[in-house]
Amino acid sequence: MSDSVLGRTVAWFLDPANYGGPGGIDTRVWEHVWVSLVSVLVATAVALPVALWLGHIGRGGAFATALANLGRAVPTLALLVILVIGPFSVGQATLVSVIALTVFAIPPILTNTYAGMRAVDPDLVESARGMGLTGRQVLFRVELPLAVPLLVAGLRIATAQVVATLAVAAFIAGPGLGRLIRSGLQNQDSAEATGGAVLVALLAVLAEVGFQLLGRRLAPARDSRQVGEAEVDEAAETPERQQVPVG
Repeated sequence: MSDSVLGRTVAWFLDPANYGGPGGIDTRVWEHVWVSLVSVLVATAVALPVALWLGHIGRGGAFATALANLGRAVPTLALLVILVIGPFSVGQATLVSVIALTVFAIPPILTNTYAGMRAVDPDLVESARGMGLTGRQVLFRVELPLAVPLLVAGLRIATAQVVATLAVAAFIAGPGLGRLIRSGLQNQDSAEATGGAVLVALLAVLAEVGFQLLGRRLAPARDSRQVGEAEVDEAAETPERQQVPVG
């Protein structure tokens, strides 16, 4: 096997001794997957109802934009450190990681879902109401299905960010593949560090591809306005629609 970094990394992957046990590759991959999954699920449970409601009533664009900007401004590592020296300890690093990553994942889910709701053609909404649909029916039968592309885009962005950022949590004893990177750097083992980084990148790519496929499968028939991906700032620029109470 070549003595290059690539060759040593391949050898590291092929070495059975690197699998199994609390520090094995398979264990770190599983930690990375479930911590990321829990963080995104909690963020979705918090952000999705709020975004659907704000998008339905046509208010909160400034709030969504402010939240997105706040999420961009606060570095995840800084939030991790603040949580550790505040209410939590290093021994609760997994819980701290989930909290920090959940906070990190909320803005893209909330803002993209809100933008998707506001991108729905107002004429379609008015037509639905004219057909006798209640506010709740309009929300779940008209607006939500048409907002699915941007909703899935928000989930895709949040998941990719969480998977990539979780590696940083290892520097405060957090779980996941970042442990391999940190261990490799501390021990000057370039194969382990590179292998950990490659696995993080692969998980991020798999999440990206998975949500791309999910978005295509769930995408409804588009109306004439073609609901497309919108940047977070567009949420604030979308004209406020007439308030439609949920009945």
